[in-house]
Amino acid sequence: MSVDLADRYGTKGGRRPLLITVVVIVVVAFLGWLVWAAWLHSNPQVSSTMNSWKVVDDHKTTIVVRVKLEDGVDSPNCRARALASDHSVVGELQFKPVDGTNEQTITTERRADSVEWIGCTSKDQRRAQ
Repeated sequence: MSVDLADRYGTKGGRRPLLITVVVIVVVAFLGWLVWAAWLHSNPQVSSTMNSWKVVDDHKTTIVVRVKLEDGVDSPNCRARALASDHSVVGELQFKPVDGTNEQTITTERRADSVEWIGCTSKDQRRAQ
């Protein structure tokens, strides 16, 4: 009589190593994607900060923006909105920035009360920063 349980009941061979291999491949692929996404979003081609804004009169508001452009950036573009006291948009500005300080004027349909800085994008960077 055989006391070996594998001989008596049989075994399910082969599935466990395959499952471990598939799990390892999925985890490595996910970690690779995570590192790539973190690097991409921490190193933007275009980054910007609005330093100040000033209401000049009922139809003009000026903004001062600091923009940092990486070498070889393609088609940089920046956007801002002028808002009235009721939070409606009274003027919009879209401009091509230069590296460094940019002073721009937003033409408004009525007096602006604040400015919303949307940010800058490029051809390869769709998310404004």
